[in-house]
Amino acid sequence: MKLVIKNLTKTYKNGVKAIDNLSIEIGIGMFGLLGPNGAGKSSLMRTIATLQSPDSGSITFGDIKVLEDNMSLRKVLGYLPQSFGVYPKMSAEELLDYFATLKGISNKLERKAIVKEVLEITNLYEVRAKNVAGYSGGMKQRFGIAQLLLNNPKLIIVDEPTAGLDPAERQRFLNVLREVGSNCTVIFSTHIVEDVKELCNEMAILNGGKILKHSTPGTMSLV
Repeated sequence: MKLVIKNLTKTYKNGVKAIDNLSIEIGIGMFGLLGPNGAGKSSLMRTIATLQSPDSGSITFGDIKVLEDNMSLRKVLGYLPQSFGVYPKMSAEELLDYFATLKGISNKLERKAIVKEVLEITNLYEVRAKNVAGYSGGMKQRFGIAQLLLNNPKLIIVDEPTAGLDPAERQRFLNVLREVGSNCTVIFSTHIVEDVKELCNEMAILNGGKILKHSTPGTMSLV
């Protein structure tokens, strides 16, 4: 399924034009959105994820008209924002079971199976009984991937996921993302050039709410 964005514009009440007549097509695989802080990456991510509405333009994902049918997109969307909260007194296993219930997986055995699967994919199965609030930064980010995988998403959006992680945790997180990104569309927003070079088969440079370049990391100078 292809994500197609046409002539997308978003200006906030303070006059900042966060998205400026942006058009792009993104297919299956890892897509890197590279740009400095304040470039408009998070605004674009939130708009695609249906958390805010643009002033104009269109977004389609396969046959879903996203701006007209938010709920259909949300059913196939996995979203990891820059920061997310967790319940302090719940284990990873309990919390994922709770999230799976919220996502409509009512069968207990089915929930148990999918929770086990996502814990194994994200290398958290051995610490499944530990409270998520006690996880390291990298483990929390991997837990974020685990929760978004519960509904088998076709579109995954991750916003600045490696910011603040130490090198070892960053590498573990990128390995997990690489594994889950092989058969769906993953948009990976970052200001870290190395993340894009390591992970993505296609990329765009965004600044001032506009796409400056759209290419592959191998054919584009990233310095």
